[in-house]
Amino acid sequence: MRVAIITESFSPDVNGVANSVARVADHLLARGHQPLVISPKPSPRASRAITDKPYPVVRLGSLPMPGYGNVRLAWPTRRIREALAEHRADVVHLASPFVLGAWGAKAAAELGVPVVAIYQTDVPGYARAYKVATGEALAWRWIRHVHGRAAATLAPSSTTAAELVAHGVPNVGRWGRGVDTELFHPTRRDEALRAELAPGGELIVGYVGRLAREKRVDLLAQTAARPGVRVVVVGDGPTRDAVRRAVPQADFLGTRRGTDLARLYASLDVFVHTGPHETFCQTVQEAQASGVPVVAPAIGGPLDLVHHGGDGLLVTPDDGAAFAAAVDALADPAVRRAYGQAARAAVATRTWSALGDELIGHYAAAAAAVRAPGRLPAPVAVPVRVP
Repeated sequence: MRVAIITESFSPDVNGVANSVARVADHLLARGHQPLVISPKPSPRASRAITDKPYPVVRLGSLPMPGYGNVRLAWPTRRIREALAEHRADVVHLASPFVLGAWGAKAAAELGVPVVAIYQTDVPGYARAYKVATGEALAWRWIRHVHGRAAATLAPSSTTAAELVAHGVPNVGRWGRGVDTELFHPTRRDEALRAELAPGGELIVGYVGRLAREKRVDLLAQTAARPGVRVVVVGDGPTRDAVRRAVPQADFLGTRRGTDLARLYASLDVFVHTGPHETFCQTVQEAQASGVPVVAPAIGGPLDLVHHGGDGLLVTPDDGAAFAAAVDALADPAVRRAYGQAARAAVATRTWSALGDELIGHYAAAAAAVRAPGRLPAPVAVPVRVP
């Protein structure tokens, strides 16, 4: 199968969309398929970090998004349609479509190629977080327009799927995300690293992810103020300085990757994710694979991932005191050990290989629907009941 992946973000970017696209493309290649990636060209500085891929990558001219310079927006160009035609795509995968994905959907429609759209970024939620007047309503209108061209829109969580259905998006199904259970593993726990991070034997509480307003990392201030607790922040972003001021006791380790990141995860006592706008939350899965109990807000993606009282705790969103209280509840090493073992078991079968094969099934169903108009067989359109 010849699959063209049109993505708003790709390597060397470090985020959930870029990581997911790379995993999907690698899996397609491993299964004997032929992927093509179309993405915005990164900034001139980041371009130095581009590495060759074993599949073709078309990088389009781009500009920084106003107010958020590390996000690049590709401008419309005939090159999208030309690339799809040259690749002779059987299906187009739109990764978190919004700007480039909208033009990709239009080009695919002109060529008669079926589209599978992956909903990943909560743009309406970001509009609320950034207090953009009328932004949420406009975002939903645009989402309906873009996703209305797709044979299927795949949501990463049950909450997100129900929200899409409630806002009039058609043909909504579910597709989660895999996790590298070999890279992220409890055996990577490093006592020397722990001694470096918490020389006094403190409880190590970690956050991994972008530092942006919608992630609400400032909510860790009360946790960091607890006696015997050391907060570690892994990641970078536009609110780094603001978070440093809000949580001055924390250690800021910057962006980490690969085995270095895996060692950090496994060396934590508790993983905390504070953002209330996660459609999935891949870092929760990475922490679970590392055998670490999780504290996360009871909203969005974490509702599907964290089993409250079993492998982690779900707390009231946007409530710093609730996060601190949950960390207190995990002070007992025996409780943390039991939660960590349950967390590892919960993600043991969520490999990228298994999720990749599931996605290929969605592609095949979309292609079959084009060959038999009017019939949209499962697993493409999975009805989602709105609570």
